[in-house]
Formats: sequence, C-alpha cells, structure tokens
Amino acid sequence: MIIDAHHHLWQPARGDYHWMQGAPDILLRDYMPHHLEPLLERFGVARTIVVQAAATRAETDFLLELAARTDFIAGVVGWLDMEADDFADQLRLYGGKPKFVGIRPMLQDINDDAWILRPTVLRNLGRIADSGVAFDFLTFPRHLAHVATALKNVPTLRAVIDHVSKPPIASGAIEPWREAIARVAAFDGVHCKISGMITEADAAAWRATDIEPYVHHAVACFGADRLMFGSDWPVCRVVGEYGDVLAATMLSLPAELRGDRRIFSTNAARFYRV
Repeated sequence: MIIDAHHHLWQPARGDYHWMQGAPDILLRDYMPHHLEPLLERFGVARTIVVQAAATRAETDFLLELAARTDFIAGVVGWLDMEADDFADQLRLYGGKPKFVGIRPMLQDINDDAWILRPTVLRNLGRIADSGVAFDFLTFPRHLAHVATALKNVPTLRAVIDHVSKPPIASGAIEPWREAIARVAAFDGVHCKISGMITEADAAAWRATDIEPYVHHAVACFGADRLMFGSDWPVCRVVGEYGDVLAATMLSLPAELRGDRRIFSTNAARFYRV
C-alpha cells in the first residue's frame, strides 16, 4: 500500500491561487478527486495527503469538504493565518476538524525570507507544536538557515521539509543546499518529502539520475525512517506524469530502499497520524 504524502487539488475559478498568474496552461484547469483517482488505482496508491495551494482559510475549507466525501484522502494540510490575533482560536477550531492534519504557510512566496522568525509567528509555531498538529515547511535552500533557527526555538515541532527544499537540480549545484539540509535534519523531529524534484530539474531533458545525488544525500541525512514519497501532482505535470514521478523516486533511491514500505507508506501514516 502506497501513501502519497503530497499532492494538490484545485479549482481556478475559486480565485485565490495567486501563483496561477502566468502559470503554464496545464495547471490552469480543475484538478479534482475524480481526476486523480484513476491514477491512484493504476499505481497502487491507497491513500493521500492533500496540501494547500492558496494562502486562504477558504481553500482550507474547500479541501476539507473534498476530503469529507473522498475516501482516499486521509488528511489535509491546510493554511491558517499565523500572524492573526486569533490564531490560537483558529488552531483550536481546525485542529478538531476531521482529516485536518497539518498547517503550511507558503514560505517560498513570502518576501521576508526570515518570516518564520517573527515573534508572533514563532509564538504560534509553539502553539502548533503543543497541539500536535504537523507543520510543512515550503522552502528554497536560502530559507533553511532560518528554519534551523526556528526549530532550535521550537524543538518539539513535528515538521517536514517539502520537496527536499527545492535544490537547484537543473544546474547540478549541490552546495550550499547539502550543508543546509543536513543542519535541519539534525533535529530529530524533522522529516523530509522526496517530492517536487522533477520540476526543479531540466524540464526538457530531465532523468532520474539528475535527482539521484540529492535523494541520496537526503537518505544520508534523514534516514529511511524520516523520508516520505510525494507526487506533487498536478504540479509535476509541467514536466512529467504521475507514473514518471513514482518511477523517478524509486530509481533515484539507493537500491535497497526502492519500494521501501517506510518511505512509501508507513512514515507518512505515522507522521500525519492517519
């Protein structure tokens, strides 16, 4: 049984996906559960975690509504306003909703790279840690030093780094990402998603071997007990299809971990408590 720990669903007509302006046409369409379900059946994916794609509570509500009527969605990682005066109330409300399993601010799109270290945000990060709700870090490598500082301040946070923090795979550069991700991995409670990598590679000519050095380093840093597979569908469709992502993930792992149940199922179930 495979669990896809990271995918999206959306309806552009809802109007709160700020990043869609100028996005490739293949993304500017509805992606709903009935579009994904045949792919899950084809590749033996039993359950999924759907992750927010808009910085609004309205989208979080939209995803929770989809999850309520979709058996394969095991959990929703939503968005809440971590700078709001009533964040504690928001967290209490959503933390009690069925299938709400995590929170993700869109750090990669915030102008302030050190936003996670603002006093109000740090205070609310502590509230998230106390609540037991998971936290997704959506980052580029330049954010990782700030992430490490946040984790030092909130060491009990149950966190995961999305997309291996999007190293510059197309260029082949591995530093300073290599050192920065190792620093974050030193915090025992932090996991990492092997996801979103083919879209960071050369769109015209990517191969599984392009992502292999980054995946192997993630394995060395986090170990097989703190890694999880995610398709990043439908974002992946810019350069490849669902099966391409699954195959590339398996091929880029060390041989002994290809198809490892921890990476492809049990870690996600344990981390998101589904």
